[in-house]
Amino acid sequence: MGAPEPIAVVTGASSGIGAALARAYAARGWRLLLAGRRAAALDATARDCAALHGTAVVDPARLRLAVGDLRDTAAWRAKAAALLRDWGCPQVVIANAGISHGVDLAHAADLDVARAIMESNWSAALGTLQPFVAPMRARGSGRLVGIASVAGVRGLPGHAAYSASKAALARSLESLRVDLRGSGVRVVTIHPGYVVTPMTAANPFAMPFLLDADRFARRALRAIDSGRARATIPWQMALLGGLLHVLPSALYDPLMARAGRKPRQPPGE
Repeated sequence: MGAPEPIAVVTGASSGIGAALARAYAARGWRLLLAGRRAAALDATARDCAALHGTAVVDPARLRLAVGDLRDTAAWRAKAAALLRDWGCPQVVIANAGISHGVDLAHAADLDVARAIMESNWSAALGTLQPFVAPMRARGSGRLVGIASVAGVRGLPGHAAYSASKAALARSLESLRVDLRGSGVRVVTIHPGYVVTPMTAANPFAMPFLLDADRFARRALRAIDSGRARATIPWQMALLGGLLHVLPSALYDPLMARAGRKPRQPPGE
């Protein structure tokens, strides 16, 4: 018998970028642990991956599903421990799950929205990677990947929480990368620009260099394979993000004040 297929863990795999990343690894024949909050949508991704594996049904020996909220770190650690016990240490773990809502801090209720965004996009992302840090370091190889965002470069209108969460994730991944230097484990931070997903569908403003999710995934896999510290996809957004980063506040503030805002989360959602 040959060596078993490599393993990728992808969170937020119910739709959008996560589902596209799952399909890209399935097309390579990898075994997958897919995590998401929406069972029906996660099942649909699993069926797509099974078809790419060349089977009509989901094979639990090659494809596992973890339905739940990753903010429940105890539940995620249990799922990760089961994976490590049954399949061994994965080659790639991608912390992709996240949420995006506009916030308006004139509304007290938006503080709860902001807290949920930070917990999902930063704290839960670190919790996704944590169970695999020591096993990868002991093995001397692996890829720990975080999906940040170009939105983390500066504070965007209506994004007091989302921009902060993605900036925090990028800085935490940078710290982890330094901690793991020389271990053989690569920490990769990917900064998507605008990608066609349910998260961007409601944006009421122009989205330059908008990219299809599957095209994004193919480019992301190349960056992960290479072990690059950072990758901005598409590359045009790296130029735009770099410009925004150095733009003086005297120019940035009036420019962004005229830009479109992310809609607030509807009450009760």
